[in-house]
Amino acid sequence: MSRFDVVSLGEPLYELNRQPDGNWLTGFGGDTLNVAIAAARLGSSTAYVTRLGDDLFATELRALMQRESIDTAAVRADQGAPTGLYFVTHGPSGHVFTYRRAGSAASRMRPADLDPALIASARFLHASGISQAISETAAETVAAAISMARKSGVGVSFDTNFRSRLWTAEKARPAIEAAAAQADILKTSAEDAAALFGLTAPPDVARHLLGLGAKAVIITLGREGVAVATAAGHELITGRQVAAVDATGAGDAFTGALLAELSRGAPLARAARFANAAAALSTLGYGAIAPLPRRAAVASALGPAD
Repeated sequence: MSRFDVVSLGEPLYELNRQPDGNWLTGFGGDTLNVAIAAARLGSSTAYVTRLGDDLFATELRALMQRESIDTAAVRADQGAPTGLYFVTHGPSGHVFTYRRAGSAASRMRPADLDPALIASARFLHASGISQAISETAAETVAAAISMARKSGVGVSFDTNFRSRLWTAEKARPAIEAAAAQADILKTSAEDAAALFGLTAPPDVARHLLGLGAKAVIITLGREGVAVATAAGHELITGRQVAAVDATGAGDAFTGALLAELSRGAPLARAARFANAAAALSTLGYGAIAPLPRRAAVASALGPAD
C-alpha cells in the first residue's frame, strides 16, 4: 500500500456561504477534510476516512476529493443517511455557522469501518473534537484509529475544535483530553482552551496539555499569532496582518500546512511559521477550501528571511 503523509478522519460537509450581495456561494468544508486538502495542495499525499450519503452533495464531495488528489478508498457510501450541510453568514462579529448535520452518514462511522493497513501507512493520522462529537460511534472510531496509529508508530495529530452546539464542555473534556494525551501534535485555540479547561494564559494551556502527555502543543491566538510549546520550551510566532475577508477554515489551513511541512522533515518551529503564513493567506477569500493556498503562494508570503 502507498505511504500517505496524512490520513484524516471525520465529517465532510457541503457548504453554502452567504456573499455580500446576498447570493449563496456553494462550496465544501468539514474541518478534517479542510486539513487533508490544505496538506494536499502543499504537496502531501493524503487520504480521507468517512461515510457519505447517497445524494448530490456526496457526488460533488467525491469529485472534489478526486480533483484535490485525496485518496477515497476509505470513503464509504451510506444509503441510509444524508451528507451533512452547513451555512456560513457574516456579520459584525465575524462568520456564523448554521448546520444541518444531525444523523449524517459520517455520524454513523464505526470502528469496523477502519482499515488498519491504511492507518499504518501514514506519517500522521489526523482527527478532531468534531470527529468525536458527531456521535458516540464516531467517537469510538476516533479512539480506535488513534490506538491503531500508536501501535503502528504513526504520528497522531489532534485538533480540539470544540463546538458547544454539538456537545457540552463537560461531556467533551474527557474525550478530548484522552485524545490529547496520545497526540504527537495537539492543536487548540485560545477560545477552546478557555471553554474546555478554564485556562486563558498560553503557558498554562500548554502546561496542562503537555502534562496530559501531548508531545507538542500549538495554540492559535487569532491576530496575536501562534504559541508553540514542547517539553524543551515555548515560542510565540507573531500573527501576519492581511486584509482578511473570511476566516472560516483558517485553523484547518494551519494544521494542514503544519503536517505538510513536518512530513517534509521541517523542524516544528519552522513548520509552524510556514503554517502561520498559510493560514493568513486562507482568509483572503470566501469559503473553507477555495482559498487554501498552494506552496508557491506561501513561499512568496514568507520571503527569503523566513
